Amino acid sequence: MNELLIIADPRLMAERTAWLDSLAHERRFSKHTLDAYERDTRQFLTFLTGHLGGPATLKDIHALRPTDFRAFLAARRKEGLGARSLGRNLAGLRSLLRYLEKKGLVNAAGAGAIRSPKQPKSLPKPLSDRQAITVVSTEAQLHEEPWIAARDAAVFALLYGCGLRISEALDLTPDDFNRGAATLRITGKGNKTRLVPLLTVVFEAAETYRSLCPYHLEGEQPLFRGARGGKLQAAIIQRTMQKMRSAFGLPETATPHALRHSFATHLLAGGGDLRTIQELLGHASLSTTQVYTGVDSSRLLEVYDRAHPRA
Repeated sequence: MNELLIIADPRLMAERTAWLDSLAHERRFSKHTLDAYERDTRQFLTFLTGHLGGPATLKDIHALRPTDFRAFLAARRKEGLGARSLGRNLAGLRSLLRYLEKKGLVNAAGAGAIRSPKQPKSLPKPLSDRQAITVVSTEAQLHEEPWIAARDAAVFALLYGCGLRISEALDLTPDDFNRGAATLRITGKGNKTRLVPLLTVVFEAAETYRSLCPYHLEGEQPLFRGARGGKLQAAIIQRTMQKMRSAFGLPETATPHALRHSFATHLLAGGGDLRTIQELLGHASLSTTQVYTGVDSSRLLEVYDRAHPRA
């Protein structure tokens, strides 16, 4: 946890370690989030050493005012951090202070009074129709092993043809693909279940992979396997897409998740309504889906500027 780099009171450090352990073992935070929160609070305590003129203690934390937190965020902004990173910084600090407050050690009101930096709206970056079709084709896969090339094509076909998150695709089992079934039952975020159409071309891509896979694929075991037979990991698919970007001149924004964005954007461009797209994507709120209207409007404006004689 790099705690040797932090100059702070030992008791405060011990409480911080206990907080991180509780996030990992009780609340089951991801390693990525844990690493971010560890780094953010380490940077905050290091900042306090200079800000207060000595090692921070629990008493110092209890006495912090909103101006102290604003000073930290201002220092981080001077180092080049954007609004998203600053917002995460503040979220990590609030989590630590709430933990300490529940134990009766500090008052977390100071951090709670700070408004999170306004986050810039970022639009999804879909691939073009031609780029998406290239990525999902078996012929475009770069692996020399035919079954692995077929596997990758099937995963990409599910992301683009069904709008799945990569975790949803990799959680599928052979039993999810009943012969003749027209839909897939997907369990997504928050254990919400939805039905998505299973296009013939997507089903055929999965069947091609199943016929070539050297491992026994039945029942509730993972459908997609790694080279050694274990469950396929998302990082492998992400690395495959990275290689395809180089091989086919795709933009840096071409990621596995961009195929899900492409699914939604291309449906909207083809006349699909937002409510249906919301159901297909498994979004809890229609406002989440409405971002795709911005994507499509941007594309239409580009066409207008390029093609209209009065543009």
